[in-house]
Amino acid sequence: MAFFRNEAINRLNLHTTVQTFAQAGGGVFFFAFLLAAGVPAHWALAAEAAVVAGRFVLRPAILPFARRWGLKPLLIAGALATALPYLLLAQVSGVGGKLAILALTRCVAEVVYWVSYNAYFASVGDSEHRGHQISAREAAVAAASVAAPLVGAWALVSAGPVWMFAGVALVQALSVLPLLGAPNVAVRSEAAGVLRSARLTMALNALDGWIDSFFFYVWQIVLFVTLAESFSAYGGAMALAALAGAAFGLVLGRHVDLGGGRRAALIAYTAMGLVVLVRSAAAGHPALAVAANAAGPVAIALLAPAVGVANSNLVKASPCCLRATMANEGAWDVGCFAACLTAAGIAAAGAPLAPSILLALPAIALTGVLLRRYYGGLILSPEAQPEGRG
Repeated sequence: MAFFRNEAINRLNLHTTVQTFAQAGGGVFFFAFLLAAGVPAHWALAAEAAVVAGRFVLRPAILPFARRWGLKPLLIAGALATALPYLLLAQVSGVGGKLAILALTRCVAEVVYWVSYNAYFASVGDSEHRGHQISAREAAVAAASVAAPLVGAWALVSAGPVWMFAGVALVQALSVLPLLGAPNVAVRSEAAGVLRSARLTMALNALDGWIDSFFFYVWQIVLFVTLAESFSAYGGAMALAALAGAAFGLVLGRHVDLGGGRRAALIAYTAMGLVVLVRSAAAGHPALAVAANAAGPVAIALLAPAVGVANSNLVKASPCCLRATMANEGAWDVGCFAACLTAAGIAAAGAPLAPSILLALPAIALTGVLLRRYYGGLILSPEAQPEGRG
């Protein structure tokens, strides 16, 4: 299997697997814990909007450090910094200063981690094996997510939030170990034409930010409330969902690499739309909610190669992977910010949140259209475009 011969990608995927264990064991409880700690749903969503707004503002400050040190040191620093919010989350009790400090800490940690992670993945991956590499990553991520929610729920109930989230922070910090032997990636001092090359990926990421907010954040609130705010039931639902995702983790990556991107996009986004329809109707019906939650990772496993191959290959072909990633993540933040504020407004008005999940459908449809045009050659790759100014 040629796609396993890339040591840098293997190390990065191993890091991602450990990082995902922390995310699945603690991060998936983020909104659930805030609700249990007395934070109303609209304030929890508003806090998420504040996090992405802060990331949007702070992201340009990353560039001087990246030019001086390269991507690997930033990736390691970001992975370590991402452990700190877990320690702060356990201290939150209602709306107040601790929630604000948590949001600020997440903002700084995540802006360093995700921009360096995505730029690094795009840089060291192989364009001809990208679908395989993304599918292998997603399968490992799904497998790591099976036990983690059960462990997290057990620890949260039996040991309490302080010890549980401290353990999650430790796992997150340990995720840097595979990165220590990975190669560094230098960042150019100057690069023209970046924004021109990133037009499609910026559109895809803005749509993705809108979709993710309803598909993940709003849904997690709806699911937790539907399961009677039980951490054990919620953790079990997340574990079942991860098991379903693991079974489909390698399905479409090879298909995309062999030229089946248009078909993969159609399948993936049709599945995503169907899951959205079921989730919007699942509030108040625990069995249906658990089934709808289990269907989510299956849709994501189908979707990840379809959108990930296009996104990563376009970034790698751009004049500068880091700058293109910064533009893409800024676009994602815009979409997520708008969606979180929309959902927060709905919740603050006293309306049920579950129907708002349907607001993801137009963005899902538009993303599917853009990807089919890209894989059909109707949208040019950056290297085929005339030079522009970045």
